[in-house]
Amino acid sequence: MQVAVKKTNKEQTGIKEKELLLTGNFGAKPFLKWAGGKGQLLQKFRALYPQELINKKIKNYYEPFLGSGAVYFDIVQQYEIKNAWLYDVNPELIITYKSIQQDVARLIEFLYRYQKTYLKLSLTQRQKYFYDQRTNYNLQRFNTDYDRFSESWTVRAAQLIFLNRTCFNGLYRVNSKGEFNTPAGKYDNPTICDEYNLLAVAKVLENATIKKADYSQVKRDLKSNAFVYFDPPYRPISKTASFKAYSKDDFSDKEQKALAGMFKYIHEKGAFVMLSNSDPKNNNPDDNFFDELYKDFNIARIPARRMINSDASRRGNINEIVVTNYPTR
Repeated sequence: MQVAVKKTNKEQTGIKEKELLLTGNFGAKPFLKWAGGKGQLLQKFRALYPQELINKKIKNYYEPFLGSGAVYFDIVQQYEIKNAWLYDVNPELIITYKSIQQDVARLIEFLYRYQKTYLKLSLTQRQKYFYDQRTNYNLQRFNTDYDRFSESWTVRAAQLIFLNRTCFNGLYRVNSKGEFNTPAGKYDNPTICDEYNLLAVAKVLENATIKKADYSQVKRDLKSNAFVYFDPPYRPISKTASFKAYSKDDFSDKEQKALAGMFKYIHEKGAFVMLSNSDPKNNNPDDNFFDELYKDFNIARIPARRMINSDASRRGNINEIVVTNYPTR
């Protein structure tokens, strides 16, 4: 079902006001490109969701490791979820989600200005503008209070979205110091201000509780009638492949095992839980790490396309695993 959009004649800094009319599916989709995003797998995931979700019996949804939020956007618009708890340890990501939730109109104004300025520049000027913004973004993190909402959050959220939309390969990546270090990309006409989608995202975030926290927070927030989806940093499928380049934090086998303990805890509490990860058998058929770790649960293997390699020739089909504590269709 499509979103109906009602336009008015009033304009603010060149942006036409819009009202989203409630029609069920708002068409909200991820507003950032993020390592491990699940957009390409949603069709396959729908066949793996619990039947109780499809039958509209599950009302509470939890997603640690929020990232791009592709699975949340899919579930909240396809099924009748009343409440959602969304978590991530990345403070930049969380303040961006909260800025959209609480001050989307102002965020759109900032992004519109970025787009208007950037598109007027030559390629050489765009490169300089990007690196100036990147430097400022990295420096300003020391002056940002990530625990108290303020207008500065909206400014920073706009800067993050701008960098994500104009950097090389559209990826957010930080070094061990927490500095955003992806180089500038080369785009003819990037969409920096996707106002229609941002309005839709704000609408589907209305009933969400968004927290800067790790996955253990679920244990404190878990209610009955719940579905939990875990999408942790993937276990590298080779010695050179790792998602940790997109965060200053590592997620080792020790953390994977601790997460499996949380998976079991949620199962014992009677909630539905699903987890996705890389399949180590892509690289080593004898690597049974996850098969052993989740031997008491259901494991499915689904094909996915590797998208994060900067060398397009090295992107290709691999398997991912999906673990559930309920039978799948």
